[in-house]
Amino acid sequence: MKLIGSLTSPYVRKIRIVLAEKKIDYDLVLDSPWAEGNQVTALNPLGKVPVLVLDDEATLFDSRVIAEYLDTVAPNNRLIPASGRERISVKRWEALADGVLDAAVAAFLESRRPDGERSPSWIERQRGKVAQALKAMSDELGEQPWCHGNSMSLADIAVGCTLGYVSFRLGDIRWGEHYPNLAQLYEKLMQRPAFAETVPPPG
Repeated sequence: MKLIGSLTSPYVRKIRIVLAEKKIDYDLVLDSPWAEGNQVTALNPLGKVPVLVLDDEATLFDSRVIAEYLDTVAPNNRLIPASGRERISVKRWEALADGVLDAAVAAFLESRRPDGERSPSWIERQRGKVAQALKAMSDELGEQPWCHGNSMSLADIAVGCTLGYVSFRLGDIRWGEHYPNLAQLYEKLMQRPAFAETVPPPG
């Protein structure tokens, strides 16, 4: 099993954490859809990472699809409830976290466009989505120790990757100061090797 992706992608980080928490062996192949001559577009027609290449050479893409597959094929340490309202709750958290990531990534990429091509209004619109969703996350988490239930789930992994990415790429959004419950959750997650060992490198 091979995971294709970059060290800075929060979606790849989510899958690396799932693999580590479930103790699944895999090879990490570093590649980026932005790199010339990359293999990503040949494996995923959408040209995005992560891509999971299975032992039979079949490919899976989209972090939500990959995470669900991994949780199904390795029944130890389940990260997604099997069915019902509990399962939907975890997937809802994941959708919210990934939505924040989509907006944060869009804002960051737009900010790197050359002068004259960059749209400040587009950036502010995406940053507004990030701010609104961070508040929603904090409100919903409340005083609970985890996003769902009494132990870590995929919901916490998704939220943790999102918080880490916002700090990494949009550092002026000081979510930890505004939402101490999110900061407490992230600090707890960062004590786990799967999180600590997947922090993106500077740059």
